[in-house]
Amino acid sequence: MAETWQQNAHSFHDDMVEGVEDAMLFARQWSAAARFALMALGAVAGVGAALHFGTGVAIETAMLWLLVPAAFAGGLLSTWSPCGYSSVCLLRPNGSYSLRAVAEWTPTLIAHFVGYGLGALVLGGALGYAGSVMGLGSYMAYTLPVFAVLLVAYGAHQLGFLRVPYPQRRCQVPHDARQRFPKWVIGLLYGFSLGLNYLTYVQTPLLYAVTGAALFSGSVEFAIGIFLVFNLGRFLPLMLNALPMSDRAITAWLARRQEQAAMLDGAILVAAGTAVMTLYLV
Repeated sequence: MAETWQQNAHSFHDDMVEGVEDAMLFARQWSAAARFALMALGAVAGVGAALHFGTGVAIETAMLWLLVPAAFAGGLLSTWSPCGYSSVCLLRPNGSYSLRAVAEWTPTLIAHFVGYGLGALVLGGALGYAGSVMGLGSYMAYTLPVFAVLLVAYGAHQLGFLRVPYPQRRCQVPHDARQRFPKWVIGLLYGFSLGLNYLTYVQTPLLYAVTGAALFSGSVEFAIGIFLVFNLGRFLPLMLNALPMSDRAITAWLARRQEQAAMLDGAILVAAGTAVMTLYLV
């Protein structure tokens, strides 16, 4: 059963190489009133969070408190979908479920985690260094309002009110690696590839929020740190493979809730954008 489902997932990904729709298609399943209410709720939550965390602290500290949870949520949402999970389900333990199978699979889990960490070091380090060399941190007064508007715009995109450019490499990890390497090596390669984030499709524009924060922070440490948080969210769904749950059951559950995840994504983006704007204004 597991082998058959992995073959199906492989075929599914081959189809995805041709193109992947973003979350706009899910917005059609919600009424305009419901989407507007969710957008308004996100805006109110963002203002409230900014006023709570931004009182009596430096704006950089307040931004940290606000963006780190958003980064984690973005990472989780990027893999917490049938599309995202179908790549990591190929790394599940061999054979039928047992404690021995899970124990033998643990090196794959660890290697996958390390791969995500390496991806964060490379991408975050490059963005932080670039921001530092260009002195982007000193332009925060000019970049914050633009950053806030873009976050809200992408939130409106996810909620179906706007159409914003969403450039992505619309494909997933190379699945022919399964025939060429041991599973733990594949786990490392997949983790590194997914951890670089721009080599594969990522369903949430929260990736752009993390990228912008990393670049304009002008800090290598902050940039690596926020991508480590984002990639931790991306990694955690692999832990489901340690449980006695079938790929079919997990993917079906995710498919039934994918539109809710896309709407939550939009609300988080709007909340983050209004929070950043509130911090800038107060």
